[in-house]
Amino acid sequence: MSVRAFRYEGMPGRVVFGPGTLNRLPEEAGRLRLQRVLIVSTPGHKDTVERATKLLGSVAAGVFTNAAMHTPVEVTEAALVLAADREVHGVVAIGGGSSIGLSKAIAFRTDWPQIVIPTTYAGSEATPVLGETSQGVKRTQRAMQVLPESIIYDVELTLRLPVTISMASGLNAMAHAAEALYSVDSNPLTDIMAEEALSTLVEALPRIRSNAEDLEARTSALYAAWLCGCCLADVGMALHHKLCHTLGGAFGLPHAQMHAVLLPHALAYNLPYASAAQESLARVLHHQDPAAALDRLARSLQLPRSLRELGMPEEGIDLAADLAVRSSYPNPRPLERNGIRSLLARAWAGDVPSFATVE
Repeated sequence: MSVRAFRYEGMPGRVVFGPGTLNRLPEEAGRLRLQRVLIVSTPGHKDTVERATKLLGSVAAGVFTNAAMHTPVEVTEAALVLAADREVHGVVAIGGGSSIGLSKAIAFRTDWPQIVIPTTYAGSEATPVLGETSQGVKRTQRAMQVLPESIIYDVELTLRLPVTISMASGLNAMAHAAEALYSVDSNPLTDIMAEEALSTLVEALPRIRSNAEDLEARTSALYAAWLCGCCLADVGMALHHKLCHTLGGAFGLPHAQMHAVLLPHALAYNLPYASAAQESLARVLHHQDPAAALDRLARSLQLPRSLRELGMPEEGIDLAADLAVRSSYPNPRPLERNGIRSLLARAWAGDVPSFATVE
């Protein structure tokens, strides 16, 4: 077997995985020597926030529940005001990408330790990547101080995740693994993690769709989401993620649902230029046209299939295409404005992705 040249840099951090692991929160806080923390979340996680507050006792110095999608800078600034008032020196995040994004934004400015407790399959918790939105533009950056020190994956918390959000979040996770397969930074380990994660999610998501309380399927999905997050942490992403950040910042579209709509179209654009990724995804999806197969899976999971459904105006297609090619970044296929506009037009209308029709 021939092995290609590669680079690999493992991410530091601690993972506590399993049902009921929220109860390990005080232990993790003690391990990090945290004495006063700010708990950040969203209103929908009120019960879990209350549990965490009781578990931490006096260590829980304050609660901020206004985390928002795409991590607006003004929300981070409001949280920092409360943190200063409560004299905290650590953060506990509970929730999905919005809560974890806020925690990372706080850590970026303070270098405080973080304990994150994910309740979705977003994967951000495993990465040193921070995306923030200011004045309608979302920018991302990598910085090791935003990588959480401890991740608590309590599978039982995902049982409360509504099925529709579970499905969209699962496709969000799959996007990290799919783009890792054709990343310029790909390496043997991330290839293995990506294919394992994708295979697991393809099997687990329909089971969750049928029975939201299937603990075994929920465990598999959360495990796969962690692997997807590790892929996102280790290698750079390409066109699909660029488009998601562009549309999220410009139009405020829901993050996970946007991933679910765009991913098959981005694959249709890129896979003819990425033969190894094409072969991996064909194995995972049991079809020689992975983009079409993934679109069928998303439809079977009853996910939105158009950017129009998510609230994007048709006139935004040209703006998004312009933004997508404004700066260069690694991508298997050259970044062609007309081809990207065609991709976006099909995604906006909800058309089936096709290798032949993305020009």
